[in-house]
Amino acid sequence: MSKMKLSDFSFDLPEELIAEYPSEHRDEARMMVLHRDSGKIEHRLFKDIIEYFVEGDTMIMNNTKVFPARMYGNKEKTGAKIEVFLLRELNRESLLWDVLVDPARKIRIGNKLYFGDDDSLVAEVIDNTTSRGRTLRFLFDGPYEEFKAKITELGETPLPKYIKREVEANDEDRYQTIFAKVEGAVAAPTAGLHFSRELLKRLELKGINFAEVTLHIGLGTFRPVEVEDLTKHKMDSEQVIIPEKCTEIVNEAKARKKRICAIGTTSMRTIETSVSTDGNLKPYDGWTNKFIFPPYDFSVADCMVTNFHTPLSTLLMMISAFAGHDLMKEAYKQAVEKKYKFYSYGDAMLIL
Repeated sequence: MSKMKLSDFSFDLPEELIAEYPSEHRDEARMMVLHRDSGKIEHRLFKDIIEYFVEGDTMIMNNTKVFPARMYGNKEKTGAKIEVFLLRELNRESLLWDVLVDPARKIRIGNKLYFGDDDSLVAEVIDNTTSRGRTLRFLFDGPYEEFKAKITELGETPLPKYIKREVEANDEDRYQTIFAKVEGAVAAPTAGLHFSRELLKRLELKGINFAEVTLHIGLGTFRPVEVEDLTKHKMDSEQVIIPEKCTEIVNEAKARKKRICAIGTTSMRTIETSVSTDGNLKPYDGWTNKFIFPPYDFSVADCMVTNFHTPLSTLLMMISAFAGHDLMKEAYKQAVEKKYKFYSYGDAMLIL
């Protein structure tokens, strides 16, 4: 296969296919099913996923939890409204955070920002990390739990920027998987959003196993690729945990020749980060900047669930590597024709 270039991942995505809202019921989003062996494409609902799995098959889920990362503050003296997007906590003791600010040009080192109607939370800009990025120190007297409660109260669900509407009450619940446990993501692992409590229960009763990993999704996930030569694209590092328990469940399923399904591109990147020479999953606690694009040999999962991704995205490149480029192109052509919904709140794809 010849070397893939950025332009191989271009397609026309009509604006109206980008989902602004989630489906009415989690498990009733549409689901396209790709059969890699035959090239067959089916059109189903997400809850039908249960028909494709049997007892002993294993699904790997990302249990990261999205925190309310988007805050609005006012700049001292001018009172200008500033959006602050919390990316990650740098130091718990001194309440240092890596953030993005918008508009960035107005914010200098030494500026103070005030949050809350009563200005009850104050932060000081202490460093410029990138053109949009800054390091903030929150000035807060009191225990860490109180500080955390305060930013949780003042922050809102960080819906991706391309969703143009205001955040609604429903988003707090729907932009979170029902198995979210470990807080630290600024974007949801969207393939997991399709699982409802009822569906999980039905899968469990059928004997499907669940193995949990954690990858705290950063904004790098949405960063466009700007180089035609894919080998030159650098992914942002994201924090990853693969617990021992997860490796036991997955490796046993593998040994018994059962189906192993990665739920989402983040789960797939996580498990591909830590594989032994004999293709087994190894426990891991660290960071990953793994970028998967064709050609690529996958070691652990033999099927995956994912949403529909935007043109030129690293996520689309992974899908191409997994499904095969021609099948992926055909699937996306049908998705546009049949008006599947794209992106975080969009429909699902099961690749077998």
